[in-house]
Amino acid sequence: MKQHSRLALLFVGILTLLAVIVNASVPAKLNFTFPNPANFKSVPVHYSYPGIPAIQKVRNLAFKLGLDLQGGSSITFRADMKDVPESERNDALNSAKAVIERRINYFGVSEPLVQTEKLGNDYRILVEIPGVTDVNQAVNLVGKTAKLTFWEGAGNTLSASQSAQIATQSAMQDLQGGRPIGVTQTVGGSPKKTNLSGNDLKNAAVTFNTNSGEPQVQLTFTTDGAKKFADITSRNVNKIVAIALDQQVIEAPRVQQPIVGGNAVITGSFTTDTANNLSIQLNAGALPVSLTVLQQQAIGATLGQTSLQASLVAGILGFLVIIIFMVVLYGRLGVIASAALTIYSLLVLSLFRLIPVTLTLAGIAGFILSVGIAVDANILIFERMKEELRRGRSMVAAIDLGFSRAWPSIRDSNISSLITSAVLFYFGTGVIRGFAVTLALGILVSMFSAIFVTRTFLRVFYKR
Repeated sequence: MKQHSRLALLFVGILTLLAVIVNASVPAKLNFTFPNPANFKSVPVHYSYPGIPAIQKVRNLAFKLGLDLQGGSSITFRADMKDVPESERNDALNSAKAVIERRINYFGVSEPLVQTEKLGNDYRILVEIPGVTDVNQAVNLVGKTAKLTFWEGAGNTLSASQSAQIATQSAMQDLQGGRPIGVTQTVGGSPKKTNLSGNDLKNAAVTFNTNSGEPQVQLTFTTDGAKKFADITSRNVNKIVAIALDQQVIEAPRVQQPIVGGNAVITGSFTTDTANNLSIQLNAGALPVSLTVLQQQAIGATLGQTSLQASLVAGILGFLVIIIFMVVLYGRLGVIASAALTIYSLLVLSLFRLIPVTLTLAGIAGFILSVGIAVDANILIFERMKEELRRGRSMVAAIDLGFSRAWPSIRDSNISSLITSAVLFYFGTGVIRGFAVTLALGILVSMFSAIFVTRTFLRVFYKR
């Protein structure tokens, strides 16, 4: 039995060492104020740690911070499903979600949150983009349909005077006919949509005009797209071919000769940012449904940092109060429980880094709540042990009986908490899901900590 306890202690020691290494590997720099309980004045705390560079080269183990801690943009879109058959609406919503995720990934944002939700006949997409505080930029990047089409004239092109005279009239005709605004004015009467579209794109990239230095978007078509583009330009030599994006003509070049290389360039009044956004939208693909903004919010990084510091202070204070409470109430047993609680905290924080779990304020609240649940398991065990000691049992027998008799209560209460977490995760969105994930993960680790770690410590210290 002693050999078994020593092996268990060795396992706990190795696990604790790994948890310490994981949490010590990341550079840390914290600046916050801590309330002094003696005079209630704020004491500034400055902490800086360089981390372990060797581990960081293998994998970045820094915490993934959510929107409320890092700052960024939160946008809620409503999907227009009026032209989509009811049986296909869920697929259309999921396709729109995939396109948005690709756009954000192309933009280079880490850990975006894109979730879909259905409220009756209302289909919504919630988008959270950490680090991007310009909410208008985020809306332009994510919310545009980015449907690219190419149009040619079936009739004679209009002269400049004719074009000016019917500009307003042709725009109304385009709207009523479901055509891009300006296509009749640019290519002439009876504009015809070609079989070339954004689906035939292989890549879109930002380049710069060699003469003017202005940014432009270069299109590279697939093999089939290159053949379609060659056919279109071949039959429209000395004619205009209009390029439309989201029902608006953005380019109307006159074809000088057939283009067989499979490349095209969109020029215009682009800035570097607008050209980059367009290339991202074209590379990610068009949205299958149009989106309208229901709600948009920008959270500054300063506010997120303040929230993070307040959460750290609350977590540290709560942890210290729990340790003091356990030591005062249970003495030596409380010290052992506090050691197990420290290991528990290190393990949970390590899992947050390794999985990784995106931390939000609600997620931190879930973690702090799980610390209380972990202590609750130890209290049940210790109270059972006290009952056995009052009956005249030895400490060794009281430890075994205390754990065996407390286990059903610990198991059932934790299972009920896990069920609650599952319900919150399934039906919740955004921060509610973050709370559910951290709470469930903390509960699972707390069961291991209370039953295995605390029991191992008790057996080792009281059987020697």
